[in-house]
Amino acid sequence: MAETTSLDGPREHGKLWKGVFAVAGIMSTLVTYGVLQEKIMRVPYGDDHAFFKYSLFLVLCNRITTSAISAGALISSKKALNPVAPIYKYGLVSVSNILTTTCQYEALKYVSFPVQTLAKCAKMIPVMVWGTIIMQKKYKGRDYLFAFLVTVGCSIFILYPVGSDFGPTDAFGKARENTIWGVSLMIGYLGFDGFTSTFQDKLFKGYDMEIHNQIFYTTFCSCVLSLTGLILQGQLIPAIQFVASHNDCFFDIALLSTVATASQFFISYTIRTFGALTFATIMTTRQLVSIMLSCVWFKHPLSWEQGIGAVVVFGSLYAKMFLRTTPNPSPSEKVQSRASSPVKGIPL
Repeated sequence: MAETTSLDGPREHGKLWKGVFAVAGIMSTLVTYGVLQEKIMRVPYGDDHAFFKYSLFLVLCNRITTSAISAGALISSKKALNPVAPIYKYGLVSVSNILTTTCQYEALKYVSFPVQTLAKCAKMIPVMVWGTIIMQKKYKGRDYLFAFLVTVGCSIFILYPVGSDFGPTDAFGKARENTIWGVSLMIGYLGFDGFTSTFQDKLFKGYDMEIHNQIFYTTFCSCVLSLTGLILQGQLIPAIQFVASHNDCFFDIALLSTVATASQFFISYTIRTFGALTFATIMTTRQLVSIMLSCVWFKHPLSWEQGIGAVVVFGSLYAKMFLRTTPNPSPSEKVQSRASSPVKGIPL
């Protein structure tokens, strides 16, 4: 008996430190990512107080970094770089992923980061819709109840800001807070994000595919598509010129791409070591911390109605997680958790 106890001690101690490593990694990278994306899209740069307006350029930088890292992972592990699925299927994920991320960045021109983060919590609804359409999945009544409660909480948070529904106008020539266009972009984000994660799940189930293989080809397609989009819109040169003339913006974009890629490692490590439920709990906590940090850092005042909305959202999410009866996640749940992270395929 004493011998067993002596073995359990170091094992539990090691698991504790692994947990600390996972939580610290996810919280630090994704909270940093959230603060950076709000700063890049909402805070003016330089003496001319110019706003960075090229959200597709951020997508390109993030995808180039992730594509290079995933290719390096495949080569170092001596795994084939050949595509497992038809290229057009990677491209389909890539297109929806680009639209997801572009809507996310563009929405920050019109809604605050706390509003956007709370709205992201409602992604379970489009995931359920796409899951029913694409995967023919069936959900329990409890799932629909929690989805409804999260939607109500998000709606309260968006509809009851402090003061006027519309913020001051800026260099974009439009109100920056809670405009109809901003909410529409968030709805587009949720719809495209739900399709992306569901189709990624279908892709993993239909093919014997390694995670880095999907990440590499999806992000490579994203690089090609986002670069093409920038060229066709005539935004590539202006974006490069803006970054070249604003060194602090260049640093922020480089750091954004770095933490986005690093977070994928911590996400995969956490799911592999502790499972999808622990990962979901950490991610929900991370969203709460991100909102609080954004409110303090960027001085976003919250009304008491928004406080109630936040409690409804996070209370529903935590209740949903802790009422789960399945102890170990299935492979498809692990894929779903990876796909729905802020670092998509990679996201973010």
